[in-house]
Amino acid sequence: MEADSRIITARIDWQGFTLSVTYDPASFCTGAHAVAHLELRSIAPAGAALPVTETGYRSHFLSPVYVDQAGGPVAYAIAWLDREATKSEWQRHVAAARQLSLF
Repeated sequence: MEADSRIITARIDWQGFTLSVTYDPASFCTGAHAVAHLELRSIAPAGAALPVTETGYRSHFLSPVYVDQAGGPVAYAIAWLDREATKSEWQRHVAAARQLSLF
């Protein structure tokens, strides 16, 4: 099987997490419009929750225009994570992770 040259894979560090970002700018087409596919996966710690997923894995379909406007898949992923990390739900998760549990 031949690797698809349009697919981009990168590893990034985001707030102490090592993540894999995989991006296919033309995963499929709907009529005249391409639909891109972005995958985020927690590598270390493996399966760690992120602001966009509780399981450490997120598959996301979107217009490649948004990824291009953000500066590419890595920039898009970081901006997405940063934006979601400001929400109270993630802030509570981070605070709870810092607390030692007695039970």
